[in-house]
Formats: sequence, structure tokens, C-alpha cells
Amino acid sequence: MLLVIVALYIMIGASLYFLQEKILFMPTVLPQDFQYEFNHPFEELFFKTDDHAVINAIHFKAENPKGVILYFHGNAGDLSRWGTIAEFFVHMDYDVLIMDYRTYGKSTGKLSEAAFYNDAQYCYDYLKENYSDSEIALYGRSLGTGIATYLASKNKAKLLILETPYYSMVDVAKSRFPFLPVEKLLQYKFPTNEFITSVRCPIVIFHGTDDGVVPYESGKKLVDILPKSQVTFIEIEGGGHNDLIEFEAYRTGIQELLR
Repeated sequence: MLLVIVALYIMIGASLYFLQEKILFMPTVLPQDFQYEFNHPFEELFFKTDDHAVINAIHFKAENPKGVILYFHGNAGDLSRWGTIAEFFVHMDYDVLIMDYRTYGKSTGKLSEAAFYNDAQYCYDYLKENYSDSEIALYGRSLGTGIATYLASKNKAKLLILETPYYSMVDVAKSRFPFLPVEKLLQYKFPTNEFITSVRCPIVIFHGTDDGVVPYESGKKLVDILPKSQVTFIEIEGGGHNDLIEFEAYRTGIQELLR
């Protein structure tokens, strides 16, 4: 029996180590000639990186924009889905730039944690050609919260908005696999807790109490390491991981934030 338990422990640990990209990232791939259809005017972009990756992005244009939101989406799907979600902010008179990560949609290139950050900075630098820092808000959802927080720690954006964030990817993994040495097994750490202490702009966090993907407690812990004057935590009672927009507390909070 002991040998069976040890074998299972090793098997689970090995699966987490070797299959973590398949566990963490769930991209869908689009043909390169796929035609996006959205309800607002947009420009499709292709950014070529120094390591020969190609990052596909959509730049929505509001008629009289109040500013621009650089949006980092969750771990599943592609821009045909996430672009529609991002249009919520275009309807509120904001331009929006949203990119697909490598291997998602039409984007190509090798995945790595460093690549997520570098590609995000590339998008920020693109926006800086036409917008000032004081016009740029960073928005991260789920997986994208760690990326948005990294970017906020390296730049001077006016606002950081996090929807269903994690303290770190290690923290989430510990909640799922408390019996494994996840710090050593995970190649993708996404240490939001480390980045966020270097962020100087206001931070607003939305998290549902019934989130079954990123534990509510993981996101709430971020508040404890920040100055009270800098962070606003909006608890969505009964909110899950993908349904916050259905709650009045989220809609009201966003409208007040972006008015």
C-alpha cells in the first residue's frame, strides 16, 4: 500500500510538472485568414517580436474616447470571444487594446513566462505612441491579472483593475495540490504579490466570493500587502469566476471607476 501511495504521489507530481502548460493554458487556434466581427470599429494588428513571434491584437476605437484600456484576458479561448467581452468598455467610451497570447488565436511563438511579460510591454509601448501614461488603464482578468500587474509595476499607467486575481500561481496551485512541492514543480509562477508592491497607481480589485477557479482568499490576500489608501477591494457576493458582469456590484463599480 505504501508503494502504491508513493507511486501515485510521483505520478501526480510528474503530471503537474510536464503537463502544466496544458493545465494552465487552454488556447483555441484561429486560421490566419479568420475575419473578426464585432459591434464597434476596430483595427486588427500583428506585432512582430524580437524572437520572431507574431502577436495578434485588436484595437477598438470609441467615437470620443475618455482614454484607453489595455486588457489582458483569461486562459481560455481567443480574441473572437474576448474581443466581444472587451467591447463592454468600448460601450463606455474607452478605446481598448486586447492581444492574444502566443499559441492563442492567430498569435504564434514559443510560450514562456518571460514572453507573456515582454509581449505585454510591447503592447504598452505601442499605445504610448498615441496615448500618454495618464490615459492608459491596465485591466487583467484571471490569468491576465498577473501580466497586468507586472506591466503596472514597470510603467506609469493611471489605473490597474484586476478581475478575479490570484496572489500568485503558486498560491493557487497550493490550494489545489497542498501535498505537492508546487514551488519546485511550477515553471510559471506569475507572482502577482511580488509585482503589486511596486505598483504606484490606484488599484481596484473585483472578486466573487464563490469563485471556483481562483479562490476568493487568494485575491483578498493582495489587499493585505498594499497601503489601504491605494487599493479598493470590491467583493461580489455570490459571484463566480466568469459571471461577475451579471452582478450589480461589479457593473456599478466599473461605471463609477470609468465615468
